[in-house]
Amino acid sequence: MLSLETVQEIYHRPLLSLIFTAQGVHRQYHPPDRVQLCTLANIKSGHCPEDCKYCPQSRRYTTGIDVYPLLPVAEVLRQAERAKANGATRFCMGAAWRQVPDGEEFAAILEMVRGVRALGLEACMTLGMVKPHQAQALAAAGLTAYNHNLDTSAHFYPAIITTRTYTDRLETIKNIAAAGIEVCCGGIIGMGETDHDRVLLLHTLANLNPPPRSVPINALVPVPGTPLEDQPPVSALELARVIATARIIMPQAIIRLSAGRKQMSPSDQALCFLAGANSIFTGEKLLTTPNPGTDADRSLLAQLGLTPLC
Repeated sequence: MLSLETVQEIYHRPLLSLIFTAQGVHRQYHPPDRVQLCTLANIKSGHCPEDCKYCPQSRRYTTGIDVYPLLPVAEVLRQAERAKANGATRFCMGAAWRQVPDGEEFAAILEMVRGVRALGLEACMTLGMVKPHQAQALAAAGLTAYNHNLDTSAHFYPAIITTRTYTDRLETIKNIAAAGIEVCCGGIIGMGETDHDRVLLLHTLANLNPPPRSVPINALVPVPGTPLEDQPPVSALELARVIATARIIMPQAIIRLSAGRKQMSPSDQALCFLAGANSIFTGEKLLTTPNPGTDADRSLLAQLGLTPLC
């Protein structure tokens, strides 16, 4: 059990010393010049009943996004094939649901998982809350990982979401882990939380049992129409501090530099890689928000001498 005091001490170290330590830990556990490329497809968009203040897919906000039901299995698998052709080794599928529905839609989800795995890709899903029997079915279909972010600290969480509790999120993570599926769990910074909230989030993540093997660190992308549309952007220095702390306290995890990269310079992203990030999401969009795109990412990796993980 990692103490809160330990996480606080690590997080508040001088930034250059913190990153130096994180890079050393990173090299102990991971190839220093390899980055996993992932692609995240929005397989069902909008009309979510939740009130997450950062999310343009909530039906409570007017954000002008494309809204559509669950995509046909064949279309999702075509997207997976394109992702593989562009170098991705993990294909993630997100659906704007509060709770995974049973029935025909869930049967289609299982077919997607089997199809993605048949392509030789890791398969990840993020579909909202999951019951134990659903987690077992996803595991039987071959699902590699399930993403269910904690988003922020338990303390700050009620200021961001009121339609689902922190306990609900932890219960889904427990159900996924019990089924033997890899837990993908991280958070978002830049929503108005304090440094202490970030420490609390990292402490909670590191003490999950088992700890997540995949940790997405997102920088808020303020979307017009959402309650957080006027939030100032988080700095690359803040992002690097969170990533470096995550690398030190979760040394074996893949730390994914996720949302917000479109607003970051190559130097900003290089700092985050130096701090211990070793995965990015490729493609033009990350669900509904802009992403740098495949060509920009190829150029970035070439400039930094980084090689996609095969």
